[in-house]
Amino acid sequence: MIRDGIINLLKPAGMTSTDGVQLLRKLTGIKRIGHAGTLDPMAAGVLPICIGSATRIIEYLDLDYKKYRCEMQLGIETDTQDIWGTVISDSRGSFAVDKSKIREVLTGFKGIISQYPPQYSAVRVKGRRLYEYARKGESVKIEPREVNIKDITVINIDLNKNRVLFDVECSKGTYIRTICHDAGKILGCGAAMSCLIRTASGAF
Repeated sequence: MIRDGIINLLKPAGMTSTDGVQLLRKLTGIKRIGHAGTLDPMAAGVLPICIGSATRIIEYLDLDYKKYRCEMQLGIETDTQDIWGTVISDSRGSFAVDKSKIREVLTGFKGIISQYPPQYSAVRVKGRRLYEYARKGESVKIEPREVNIKDITVINIDLNKNRVLFDVECSKGTYIRTICHDAGKILGCGAAMSCLIRTASGAF
């Protein structure tokens, strides 16, 4: 069994990144283990996990660009910006958008953009995670952050089901569900992330 190195874990949906670390600790019997780049619990895909002496390079691996495949559901907004949250707006069946506009809006995110992290996220403000404020119904000022969307490509648009599939390559700290949320605002119909798979993290 590996005692020093990196395991490229395919994290399933429903597992937290910390759960992945705990799983490897149990399998290897090694306590010195950490992951490079948190992946949302409902997302699946690449999660590099460093074991033993390899944990020293976690901070550098976390800086790598990540690649994702995302499905966006049009016509719905939630408090978490994905379909697993509480619905706050539902316009499904009462809006009309065309494919060219959807492509225009999504590709418009390419480059360095300013993004507000979602209320339900692990970003720290005044020493506490944003989701801690959100769960208690407390409001806190969220500052925008600059992220780099290196590439964004629309793969498929299904207007019958109001679903859009697209690929993203982006810098650390980018929230793909926020891209969906912001795209929905621009399109005027609302949108939420309905599926997310991380296909690459740096060289992994």
